[in-house]
Amino acid sequence: MAPQPLGPCSLTWKYFGDWRTLLMALWAGSMQNMHPALGAGVEQHSRFFEERWQRLFRSLYPIGGVVYDGPRAERTAREVRGYHDLIKGVDARGRRYHALDPDTFYWAHSTFFMLTLITAERMCGGLSAAQRRQLFDEHVQWYRLYGVSTRPVPASWEAFQEYWDHMCAEVLEDNKATRDVLDLRALAKPPSLGWLPELLWPPLRFVVARSFVWWTVGLYPAVVRERLGYRWSPGNERLHRLVGRALGLAFRFLPHDRRYHPRARAGWRRARGEHVPPVETPARNLPPRHERDNPMHYSPREAT
Repeated sequence: MAPQPLGPCSLTWKYFGDWRTLLMALWAGSMQNMHPALGAGVEQHSRFFEERWQRLFRSLYPIGGVVYDGPRAERTAREVRGYHDLIKGVDARGRRYHALDPDTFYWAHSTFFMLTLITAERMCGGLSAAQRRQLFDEHVQWYRLYGVSTRPVPASWEAFQEYWDHMCAEVLEDNKATRDVLDLRALAKPPSLGWLPELLWPPLRFVVARSFVWWTVGLYPAVVRERLGYRWSPGNERLHRLVGRALGLAFRFLPHDRRYHPRARAGWRRARGEHVPPVETPARNLPPRHERDNPMHYSPREAT
């Protein structure tokens, strides 16, 4: 049976494309990079640290499209898979890796599932036990679109929790790729702040960096937090949850479509019967010109 795309009745549609998930980007990137094979791939193949903002914002389009592109979602998923074909090698410990190894590819996907779940729990009012199981079932349906082996996929929500605990406690490593993701000291000014005088960015960057790392540390499982050497007090936990509730309250005042990334917003509009093609990233997010023909990069020709 052919894999079926998710639709507007799914909980994944409700949460995954929400702008609040951007606050999970540092968490997702660091959790992914702690996987030995993923971290090695980033160290040896990625240019992420040379264009953090551009890479982040353009990646949202195809990744979001696997959820929101409707009948086209499987095609988008195969394109995303294709960007990983050439990411392979041998890490510093002599271990071979390939980005499309099912265990590696599924780990990355599992972090997107958990990103969705944690966003709903921390910033969108919470989930019932039945909704967590529904999100788990949907993430399996979503994963099947990639056409990668489902061998590593746990059989149930309960089995997934065991898988997640095992990965965090026994598999994830403190490595260079993770530390590089968490090091925001040289973070460039976001393209959206082009109007901000250069003199004002360094002090603002300090605040942004401290805030994002603090938020991210609060989202880590305790065992990951300890492995990376972070401390977390009960007071930090209370404040973290209060910030999450405040974000949930603030978003209630936004119109529905404005809560979503443009690729997700286009999906919602199509679901209401409007004729809207998939939205591609604007040209400001494209890779450098000499990299745009690299098959590892999403670089749509029609970007303007």
